[in-house]
Amino acid sequence: MNEPIVVFWFRRDLRLNDNHALYQALTSGNKVLPLFIFDTGILDKLNEDDKRLVFIHNQIHNLNKAIESFGRSLQVFHGEPAAIMEMLASQHNIRAVYCNHDYEPYSIARDTAIASLLKSKGISLETFKDQVLFEKSEIVKSDNSPYVVFTPYSRRWLEMKQKTGVPLYPSENFLQNFAAVDSTEIPTLSQMGFKEQDVRFSAPEINEGILNSYAETRNFPGLDNTTRLGHHLRFGTISIRDCIKAGEKHSQVWLNELIWREFFMQILWHFPKVEKSAFRSGYDKIIWNNDPEDFEKWCTGNTGYPLVDAGMRELNQTGFMHNRVRMVVASFLTKHLLIDWRWGEAYFAEKLLDFELSSNNGNWQWAAGSGCDAAPYFRIFNPSEQLKKFDKEFTYVKHWVPEYSSINYVQPMVDHQFARQRCLSAYANALKQ
Repeated sequence: MNEPIVVFWFRRDLRLNDNHALYQALTSGNKVLPLFIFDTGILDKLNEDDKRLVFIHNQIHNLNKAIESFGRSLQVFHGEPAAIMEMLASQHNIRAVYCNHDYEPYSIARDTAIASLLKSKGISLETFKDQVLFEKSEIVKSDNSPYVVFTPYSRRWLEMKQKTGVPLYPSENFLQNFAAVDSTEIPTLSQMGFKEQDVRFSAPEINEGILNSYAETRNFPGLDNTTRLGHHLRFGTISIRDCIKAGEKHSQVWLNELIWREFFMQILWHFPKVEKSAFRSGYDKIIWNNDPEDFEKWCTGNTGYPLVDAGMRELNQTGFMHNRVRMVVASFLTKHLLIDWRWGEAYFAEKLLDFELSSNNGNWQWAAGSGCDAAPYFRIFNPSEQLKKFDKEFTYVKHWVPEYSSINYVQPMVDHQFARQRCLSAYANALKQ
């Protein structure tokens, strides 16, 4: 009979260091077959020029090279996870499949089905917490109900971290325990129906200089003094625990951003309805304008509001947008144009390299006023004032909107005061019902 092995399934944890489930697999006493699946359940919903696929594909090659240095290889497949697990179970004597928790609705349904399939074959699915410090119901109020306001959640999070510390899972010390199996061919992007693209990605490195000045500079898009780690956290090419320790040491403000990430993850976990509906259900009664031509101007960065236009053009060209600008463009779409936040959320989901369902949803609902936020709905950013405050030299705007301040630049598509009053009336009418 074949030697018993365990499988480690890479998903949103595309690294060999400080990887919780990988550490557990490599120290289980069994040889470990490393696996990655280009999941058609996810890929079939993406556009052919999705830059995230290029990022993942690059990282799979990087992982394979690292594993090959131990005389082993990463098993890479393109298809349905259930069918691939069936195939592997027929070829190997598998004791268990190890992977890290994922909290999004699609992932939960997939993992439940995989656990059931494996169980029918006498194989266990062993899952571990890796992409957050605290998950699910680990941070709750004294009555065990979830926090729905960030500030008390963050206080409790910090108290818990003080108590438990930040664990380490030195998976990188046990890589010799990968199983010797025949290598598989890594499918090309074009074989999977995607365009080959020349896209440059930053390395997953924590820049201490950026963190040390983060609190003072993070709101100024022209300085570009942000960590650019969003997509690395999204796909786990960097350890959240390394990030938390760097935040503790160099920037409490940046650490706070990491706590926001976990706050929105637990909101999605406890309130899965937010994926499709307003967290505050009264906001589902808003009568949106949803003008397709207005939406198109917003998407293409032709609103006549330079900070909004710069942000949208940056997003379309690079897959990234500065965080301060994300707030401004989201507020503009929902409040100035009265377009349903779900339209904007879906557009960001399609374009952002660092798209994370929980954060994207939480931040769009925050901008729309429909989310779990203590501030009232009548917080409406004035995009012209935001420009004066955060890009007064027009460094960012001139980079992305070169025709700004020329006769070729479009006129504002809507007057701020008019839009503000229209928004306040629409919201007030909805919430009266």
